Amino acid sequence: MAFKTEAEFGVAGRDEWSYAPAVGVGPLRFGMTVDEVVEAAETVGQTKVSDGAQDHAIFSPTWKVEVHRRGVAASPPAVTTYVSQAAGLFCIAVDAVNGPQVAYDGIPLVGRDLPELESDAIAYAEALNVHFRYTPEGYAGPDDPGVVMRGQLLGPLLRSRPLFMVTRDGANTEWDSMPSEEYRFNGQSTA
Repeated sequence: MAFKTEAEFGVAGRDEWSYAPAVGVGPLRFGMTVDEVVEAAETVGQTKVSDGAQDHAIFSPTWKVEVHRRGVAASPPAVTTYVSQAAGLFCIAVDAVNGPQVAYDGIPLVGRDLPELESDAIAYAEALNVHFRYTPEGYAGPDDPGVVMRGQLLGPLLRSRPLFMVTRDGANTEWDSMPSEEYRFNGQSTA
């Protein structure tokens, strides 16, 4: 089964990171401490650590580590990670424009037109007789609980911004674990 190449949908030139379910993405591994995330991410670019929003009392304190690509001045983070005091690194959000490309079994997930990604997910599921799934907001993606598809507004366009996750302390699912900052992006709802 052939999918469009990155150049065909306008995101050529990205770094490519691998995804291993329940293990991590690129140089980042679930369970890492803030210091380990910063050390691993510095191979990509500069990092900025801040306190994450503490919207839910059930979760232990969380830090947000933003990774900005080297040589790209004043750009949004290429990758934003969330590290819980109790669970370590539990969420890796990849920016639709600046982030590395991450594929799921050959399907590029980052920066895609969401209807195209949905078509690819359906074709993949039909060809291999497997399932795909929709998020509660209606974004299609792989049938993997560790991948939560989000939308990121780019002007009038909505592009794919995947979150790679494991559950954090006190949560039942990855969707329950999603950092509150990821419900909104660029100050706008992604729903």
